Amino acid sequence: QYKFRDLTIEELKNVSKTYPNFTFSMKTYTFKDGSQKDLLNFSGTVPVKYGNSYNIPICLWILDSHPFAPPICFLKPTANMSIAVGKHVDARGRIYLPYLQNWSHPKSTLIGLIKEMIAKFEEELPLYSLSSSDAARQSELLSYIAKITEGDTAMKSRSKTGGRNEGCFNKITVVGAGDLGIACVLAVAAKDVADKVVLLDLSEGAAKGGAMDLEIFAVPNVEISKDFSASADSKVVVLTVNSLGNAQTYLDVIQSNVDLFRGIIPAVSHYSQDAVLLVASHPVEVMTFVSWKLSSFPKSRVIGVGSNLDSERLQYMLTNLLKAEGLAKDAWIVGEQGEDKVPSWTSCNVAANQTEALAARNSREKVANRAMEVLKGKGQRSWSVGLSVADLADSIVKNKRKVHSVSTLAKGCCNINSEVFLSLPCILGSSGVIEMVRLEEDPLVQEKLQSSAGSIHDLQQQLKL
Repeated sequence: QYKFRDLTIEELKNVSKTYPNFTFSMKTYTFKDGSQKDLLNFSGTVPVKYGNSYNIPICLWILDSHPFAPPICFLKPTANMSIAVGKHVDARGRIYLPYLQNWSHPKSTLIGLIKEMIAKFEEELPLYSLSSSDAARQSELLSYIAKITEGDTAMKSRSKTGGRNEGCFNKITVVGAGDLGIACVLAVAAKDVADKVVLLDLSEGAAKGGAMDLEIFAVPNVEISKDFSASADSKVVVLTVNSLGNAQTYLDVIQSNVDLFRGIIPAVSHYSQDAVLLVASHPVEVMTFVSWKLSSFPKSRVIGVGSNLDSERLQYMLTNLLKAEGLAKDAWIVGEQGEDKVPSWTSCNVAANQTEALAARNSREKVANRAMEVLKGKGQRSWSVGLSVADLADSIVKNKRKVHSVSTLAKGCCNINSEVFLSLPCILGSSGVIEMVRLEEDPLVQEKLQSSAGSIHDLQQQLKL
């Protein structure tokens, strides 16, 4: 059941014209979690020059969301070949390329993928010949690999009778192995939010830096993968990636992030169709909007980390530093991250008498202004944002129905008519945003929110989705 059948057929025709040796068939693919799906498979050889000329056998699996998600690619060594594990190939023969990681329709095509594959294989040959004795041992390994990559009767029966999905299994996937991604993994693991945390490392080559250290020290229940299928059936998918290109303008930087997300969001949405997408990439309001558009998820299941960290800090300071506990539970930071954030309240516990009410409001604003001055000196380091992400994930996975200030679709709130995401207090549960909590009417806050909405909308209009 291919969603974009005509586009897929057109691509396969182009492959057949350029590489007539490829054969096509429908086969059962078994994902890492044991689930299976009938997918279009095509196999053949690609010509590679590495001193001599070689025909490298490969196999590509076309996902049912093609061409908006990249294919899954493997080497298909014969019995007298062995896999040379390297920068672009793992021990199972799974092929990893920058082209796959940055996949974005319509720029990315199967022909373009195969051309890059040839170019990378000419830099580092992925297979080598075995002696006759080694070839015999290799055949047993190939049989095992076939079970993983092409499905197996035993796997089917095990999948039908149960497996790891029996009972409740909470998985959280963090996309991006930079400092923020590592911080999110460690915070989620420390808070014991999920049964399993998957770190999708999209960097080129082998795991390095923090991701390598996670492998070395074997953090319990944490898996590191370059394979989008490892994220399958996640309850929450956390987006931490940011483009590191050489963009010249702020708009160029954001467009680079949009281009990056075009290769990520369709893939993670395909594997975790019921997940909540939690966006921590910058600028969070715009990238949450982009994630919503690219995923086609309901607005309730696409949220940004927004001002959750600042709101928690504000409430802590009001309670512990300024001894204003009565005000803390209704105090929130709303709007957009950065200098334009603003304190607001979700209820008005002031006196009924107009004079007393005005005095109470002035007192409250004075305390809030003092807290905001302290907040200005607090940066948002990777580890602090990671703790905030773990806090949000905890409320979602455990269905806590707790109020957080997160980036959510603000259209219809405070006379905002455009599709923009702003931080607003929301009740979070297993389906994401359950309900938006009503803000106290304050003309200054509304003016600030409307101004932020206007500038964000103008920026979004300049982006190419």
